[in-house]
Amino acid sequence: MTPRFLPGLLAASLLSAFAASAQSPMQVIAQQPPGSGSDAMTRVWAECVARQTGQAIVVVNKPGANGILAINQLKGLPADGANVMTIGMSQMTITPFVHRQPPYDPLKDFDGIAVIGTSPLVLVVPSGAGIQRLSDLEKVARAQSGGLNFGSPGKGSPAHLLTSALTDAMKWPATHIPFVGEGAGLTALMGQQIQAMTLVIGTAAAQVKAGKLVPLAVFAAERSSLMPEVPTIAEAGGPAVLARPAWIAVVAKKGSPPETVARLNEATNKCRSDSQYSSRLNAMNVTLTDSKPSDVNAFAERDIAVWKPLIDKLGLATE
Repeated sequence: MTPRFLPGLLAASLLSAFAASAQSPMQVIAQQPPGSGSDAMTRVWAECVARQTGQAIVVVNKPGANGILAINQLKGLPADGANVMTIGMSQMTITPFVHRQPPYDPLKDFDGIAVIGTSPLVLVVPSGAGIQRLSDLEKVARAQSGGLNFGSPGKGSPAHLLTSALTDAMKWPATHIPFVGEGAGLTALMGQQIQAMTLVIGTAAAQVKAGKLVPLAVFAAERSSLMPEVPTIAEAGGPAVLARPAWIAVVAKKGSPPETVARLNEATNKCRSDSQYSSRLNAMNVTLTDSKPSDVNAFAERDIAVWKPLIDKLGLATE
């Protein structure tokens, strides 16, 4: 082969490699199992962003240890923009701090891409217990030994911390009963084995409609369109600082290409105008968010400022 052909062959090879790279699928890691709410939101996001960018996106589930397994997987992959993950308020603002030696740093280990949306949590009690408002719940807390028995999907969950923060601020005696998942706690609540629980509003709404639960307050700054008759936590007489909806975001490994981060952020924001995307997430009671990459850390810093002192105060950190 004569040397004069080499530059042309090299250029063709580079173009071919670039084209192959452009067509290779992106991987998005879901930190909850298939069929979960977080997984469903991840798949809706992946499908829409794939439509917007023309790049295939593959969802890979890596559940376990409240997101730590998924985070470790992301951290073990190249920071090349081909791997991202969806992450929740819990993993960004609570999970690291319930360990005395945090397994990761949520503010330093990721490049934020976008906040997909928010979803409020609601404090509920079982029907037939004679509780209609927050003041009624206070009477129950003060009337029984050990105080109010409240459940959560697990120690260190947003539901646990929100309810703990409420009882602490209101100076109610209370005992936390952790369950393995929201479903087990819901069953105990409807069976009146516990007196109260904080649930994601989508879970609570069906049981409220069926007459099995009574909602007392939404942990949000504004009332939910799903339950417009239910007061916010401040309107109900609780501290306004607890207006903390759950949220889900997309992140990449720290050091990922800025152009990839910008492209995925733009695609996510464009998805808000995609009727299929918005209707599917609205059906999951997610309020869509228009966000910049920096908003992921801004959301995290805002909530860490509340959760970390509470975790320390309640002594929730373990080895």
